[in-house]
Amino acid sequence: MTKKNINLEKSSGVARITLARPKHNVFDITMMEELNLEFEILLADDSLKCVTIFGEGPSWCAGLEVADHKPESVHQMIETFNRIFLLMNLIEVPLIAAVHGFCLGGGMEVAIACDTIVATKSAAFGQPEIKIGFFPPYAAIRLPQLVGPAKAVEICTTGKRYTAQEALQMGFVSYVVDDDQLNASVDKLVGEISVLSPLIIRLNKRAVKRHLNFRFPESMEKVSDLFLNTLMKTEDTLEGIASFEGKRKAQWKNR
Repeated sequence: MTKKNINLEKSSGVARITLARPKHNVFDITMMEELNLEFEILLADDSLKCVTIFGEGPSWCAGLEVADHKPESVHQMIETFNRIFLLMNLIEVPLIAAVHGFCLGGGMEVAIACDTIVATKSAAFGQPEIKIGFFPPYAAIRLPQLVGPAKAVEICTTGKRYTAQEALQMGFVSYVVDDDQLNASVDKLVGEISVLSPLIIRLNKRAVKRHLNFRFPESMEKVSDLFLNTLMKTEDTLEGIASFEGKRKAQWKNR
């Protein structure tokens, strides 16, 4: 496959994906296939610490190609689109969406699938699918978890746009920054993560997700098992203890 719409750069355990399909990075099937390929590559990288997703041009991503929703292509479109979220769910390091401009429809769905959204003040969010006779399938699952069922219904049934500040107040955006500070703000956040052990980063994210959909006693049992029988048997946890007691910088081994 010739890559035209997705760029991937990796350095020191940090991956930077850039959506690059002019003008507003609208996903078509080919672009989604390219993104899935990059996610598959990242899943195989044990040294990975963090993934950031940026958008080239005036917008982060303004949605999915309406033409791909036609009966002759809609099954392939949904299968390819769903795979994005299945792969993102398997990535055990933080996913950070660095959003500017329009973040609409399927673009907003990919953003809210990330662990953290850093948005510029001028960014605009929304699920406008209803205006052309659709509903957003992933957002219908994810938004109730982030903003509650009532607000999720509002977002999906009005199709209205929300400012970054409104999205922050609702809880699905983590940080709002000046438009010229997006790169610096994301770099600062990534910098806090990139000095840590790749293995321990993964175990922390796994611990957060492991208890979901279980009752509290089962959640405690699962997280405690991960702590005692996986985390405490890693060399990096023992190194963390030793470096703290020795008042020195930890030397992570990723094992």
